Amino acid sequence: MERAAAEEYRAKVRGCLLGGAIGDALGGPVEFDPLAKILADHPDGVRTFVSGGPGWPPGTITDDTQMTLFTAEGMIRAGVRTDRGLGFTLSVLHNAYDRWLDTQLLPFPGGLRDGWLQAEEWLYARRAPGNTCLGALTEARRNHQLGQQAVNDSKGCGGVMRVAPIGLLPPGQADPRWTFDAAAEAAGFTHGHPTGKLASGALAVLIRALVEGADLTKAVDWTLGLLAEYPGHDETSRAIIAAREAPAQAIEQLGGGWVAEEALAIGLYAALAHPGPDEVLDALALAVTHSGDSDSTGAICGNILGALHGESALPPDLAATVEGRAAICQLADDLVLEFTAPNHTPEWVERYPGS
Repeated sequence: MERAAAEEYRAKVRGCLLGGAIGDALGGPVEFDPLAKILADHPDGVRTFVSGGPGWPPGTITDDTQMTLFTAEGMIRAGVRTDRGLGFTLSVLHNAYDRWLDTQLLPFPGGLRDGWLQAEEWLYARRAPGNTCLGALTEARRNHQLGQQAVNDSKGCGGVMRVAPIGLLPPGQADPRWTFDAAAEAAGFTHGHPTGKLASGALAVLIRALVEGADLTKAVDWTLGLLAEYPGHDETSRAIIAAREAPAQAIEQLGGGWVAEEALAIGLYAALAHPGPDEVLDALALAVTHSGDSDSTGAICGNILGALHGESALPPDLAATVEGRAAICQLADDLVLEFTAPNHTPEWVERYPGS
């Protein structure tokens, strides 16, 4: 990869992960609040980090970013496994979510087993984690079913809000259908409803298209075209089309974002309403200012625009102060290194064991 292309790719990966964290941290404190209250407190929309209450200072991320980071770590570890000749397997991502579960159930450093991410103390905080994620992962652990799909009918947004890293492999290194299927399978570790899986596949493919250099309009068209090939796609396709065609100030008409296709639609709607590199804060404010799952919709919007424009387009004051910035950037850079210039020294494998 030429140097300019490599720098652009790195900026997109960092932008996607940081942008998602910023959107998550903007929306977390106002999740569950009715729109009237949000607008009374923030007439121009939520444009700065605010406190979510005791123990929740401004800039704090939620389970959305936590699980997204473990997805990214799982992708790196799956890459290490592949380079050792063992083959790329998505069960490594299920193992990563199992490590995240420890951060929710055990006090620091009780969950420390391997790798470096699980040793980050700031991740040992419960920020309203989804019951479906907690329950499905606990059941998989109890029944020794890591790597198997969850047996439930949930299409909650806990799958789609965490799969963006699956779309972040370097240009030319991932087939769109593989990206879609991988994200759908990863979401299915906790969410069994077909729409929960298909919406997740759609987001990952959208991110894939942006990494490949498509503009947002073309990326949406590409996503819809691939999505239409999957049985049961209608619910997700309708949500994406509604996001593309909804008039201004219509965000509440797209739902609350509590389920996968609605969260994707709201995050995408905000990105389409403000697609320019100088409009990222406008988009994020729109994505979180509604009576629904504001952190998830903000995270998805941030993932999309961060992958489209790169890190430099993110609001600098928010990018500098979001919780976990250093670890997020390190993880992004490590993902880039693993898939562009793997060099598996003993130190690297200690950071990212292939399991």
